[in-house]
Amino acid sequence: MKGKNNWACFLMILAGIVIGGFIGSLFPNTFLNFGQTFGMDSPLILNLGILVITFGLSIKITIGSILGIIIAIVIFRFL
Repeated sequence: MKGKNNWACFLMILAGIVIGGFIGSLFPNTFLNFGQTFGMDSPLILNLGILVITFGLSIKITIGSILGIIIAIVIFRFL
């Protein structure tokens, strides 16, 4: 992978995550949608009087998204 752009690799992996997660959600009762969700259960709210800021993060990793990452890396290596 020498000489290839790291941003292109990052975007390929991100696309693999999104497409894999989408395929997993299309088949909700299969192994593709099996996974783990982690992050904050309730968001952190910072109230400054005139400005309210809400922080929150939740990530769901599924078998479909992992397969999407692997396929994206394989495609990127052959480009």
